[in-house]
Amino acid sequence: MTATTEALVVTEPGVYRMTAEEYHADPVPGGSLSSSGARKILDRSPAIYQYERDHGQAPKRVFDIGHAAHREVLGEGADIREIKHPDYKTKAAQADRDAARYDGTTPLLTKEYEQVKAMAAAIRRHPIAGPLFTPGEGIPEQALFWTDGPSGITRRALFDWTKHRRPGSRLILTDYKTTTDASLTAIARTVASYGYHQQAAWYIDAAVALGLGDEDTEMVFVFQEKTAPYLTTVIQLPRDDIRRGRQKNRTAIEQYAECTETGIWPGHHDGVAIVSLPPWEQIRHDEEYS
Repeated sequence: MTATTEALVVTEPGVYRMTAEEYHADPVPGGSLSSSGARKILDRSPAIYQYERDHGQAPKRVFDIGHAAHREVLGEGADIREIKHPDYKTKAAQADRDAARYDGTTPLLTKEYEQVKAMAAAIRRHPIAGPLFTPGEGIPEQALFWTDGPSGITRRALFDWTKHRRPGSRLILTDYKTTTDASLTAIARTVASYGYHQQAAWYIDAAVALGLGDEDTEMVFVFQEKTAPYLTTVIQLPRDDIRRGRQKNRTAIEQYAECTETGIWPGHHDGVAIVSLPPWEQIRHDEEYS
């Protein structure tokens, strides 16, 4: 089922076009689980996940560049409003910023606005990333909702960009990330820290579940630095890492399903725990006092 909706309610599995705001508000009655939610359950706690789902997250200026860059590269997302001030130290600048957020736009200082334009231009010049995001040759921001067979919960995903290499060929899912360091060493650490191998497995599963692709679906990440010259690195993850990500996802899904059924969303540790010094501190101490 493929559908276009302007409503904030999704009751059937399918592929939908909706704003990122509608997607992140979770339009499924009773709730659904996203890749970022699954990672938060494992990395933070079910309690933090549930609290942020109920109360939302306040906008953070640190994310403004990333959101605006997505808008420029993908052609989808919240509009950008240039805040014609050098910084936010004055009340006038703060008022303009707050008005932009109230209107649902992303506020950027003039220097940031120029930065984002330059980032998008660098992407278009890149020999691999540029063709991946060619307008008219892919579909931006598709929202997918499907039922997880083993648990019965609703899962969801928001693809940045989908395209086929050629008509009838395998599906390519492309996800755009802004970063401070797009070197291969830094990206490897970032993938582990943010669980992007879990995201890759989640998105491939989404494509397979709804018939957009098959097990040969490719997941490509485009990392771009936020400082000039806005270096860009395109990567794929090996299948073994995607398998590891899928295993972690299953743990998160089962925990989410249990919490949903019981209404209990545990924190880090609800009892009394024995916490030892880290191994490095134990070694340092023993060497010093031996």
